[in-house]
Amino acid sequence: MHIAVLGVGATGSRVARQLVSTEGVESVTVVDRNADRARLVAESLASNVRIECAAPRAWADLGADVMVVATDVGSHRAAAAEAREAGAHVVSLSDDPEEVQSLLAMDEAFRHEGLVLAVGAGFSPGLSCVLAAHGARTFDAVDEVHIAHVGTGGRACARQRRRAMRRDATDWIDGSWVRCQPGSGRELCWFPDPIGARDCYRADLPEARLLQPAFDDITRVTARLASTRRERWMSRSFLPLSLENRDRLGALRVEVRGLRDGRRETTVFGVIDRPVVAAGVVAAVTAVWAGEGRLHDGGAKGMASLVDTTSFLGELARRGVKAAVFTGTNEVVG
Repeated sequence: MHIAVLGVGATGSRVARQLVSTEGVESVTVVDRNADRARLVAESLASNVRIECAAPRAWADLGADVMVVATDVGSHRAAAAEAREAGAHVVSLSDDPEEVQSLLAMDEAFRHEGLVLAVGAGFSPGLSCVLAAHGARTFDAVDEVHIAHVGTGGRACARQRRRAMRRDATDWIDGSWVRCQPGSGRELCWFPDPIGARDCYRADLPEARLLQPAFDDITRVTARLASTRRERWMSRSFLPLSLENRDRLGALRVEVRGLRDGRRETTVFGVIDRPVVAAGVVAAVTAVWAGEGRLHDGGAKGMASLVDTTSFLGELARRGVKAAVFTGTNEVVG
């Protein structure tokens, strides 16, 4: 299996590092606009990594079975289209809602080719969607999913976080799409220690767009972002990203509500990890599963519709990314 990683910044380089240590991956190609950065990443990995510079070229020349797209916002759809023409599966780490929607719109084109486009295959979205689907397995019917997360990965993630905090949120409420003002809907959410309780607010996040199609008859899907007053002020400023007080450690909270044995119940999952590391693991495992034909169906979908959640979470746990379900004690999932 040959896998290409497009964009080897903070997250892409970790995807490549996971892939070169995975059994069954014969070669990994790293591609970046910055040839020196691509070379440094390749030299830090195993000898089976082939370096490719980012000069415009046909994707077919790479000869990859799977393309992992970890570039900045705005380039994922074009890369996915070229990869499809080359007959490659695609794993996108985009967390921009508009770009996510444009990728989901490629469902028919990828399905026609018998290929998979995994959309939002990172920490949040990505692992958040997998946990929502995993929680749904224990319910007779699910009608609400609520996501909250804290922390950022690399600089591209930090830039997107700033944009999300400035733009209207779009939630799925009572069976329809509702636009909400950014910074509204303050809610105190509890994350695993040492993160603890954080105030979370509405922001332009993609989880609702990814999760709503994955559940029948769901009435509410919301997503919130943890932020301080200073961070919300800085999202409207032009100060350099390096001045932001970004958390190196991040966390996820995934709340699933529905009916179980005729009673209304709630299941809450929590994850604590460095977002950039967890995103790299999720994307790498997704790419390997795509190459092995282990992802469900074809076409463009979010992670909730693509994986057997028990097996996927088990593989993540084996690689050090572990989720816990709140049952009064911390019970590890996977």
